[in-house]
Amino acid sequence: MKYQSEIVGLGPEALFFLEDEDMNFIIIFNEDAPPELAELSVLHTKADLKELPEVGDTIRICDKEFRVSAVGSEAPHTLKELGHCTLDFKGGAEAERPGCIMLEGDKVTADDIKISGEIQIY
Repeated sequence: MKYQSEIVGLGPEALFFLEDEDMNFIIIFNEDAPPELAELSVLHTKADLKELPEVGDTIRICDKEFRVSAVGSEAPHTLKELGHCTLDFKGGAEAERPGCIMLEGDKVTADDIKISGEIQIY
């Protein structure tokens, strides 16, 4: 297990980006995120990033699994330091932004993201 954390909060606009197929992402942050960022974020407990996420890894969010298809240049650093990155469900071989981890798998909806669910990377 490279990373394991528990979802402890959902900002009022945290799941807004899932509703738009052109966006289709969530932003994750440690539970101590600044209030203006917490509003847009899936908040989780602090956790150690034991190994960097890589293409081919699996990310499990609550009960859904996704394959990592690309990792942005900044995502490993911000995930390690702040528990922060954008998990983008559109997939693709290149990260859309430096802080993105691109994921491939089943469609994810707001109903799939729940408090007390886990975020795991392995």
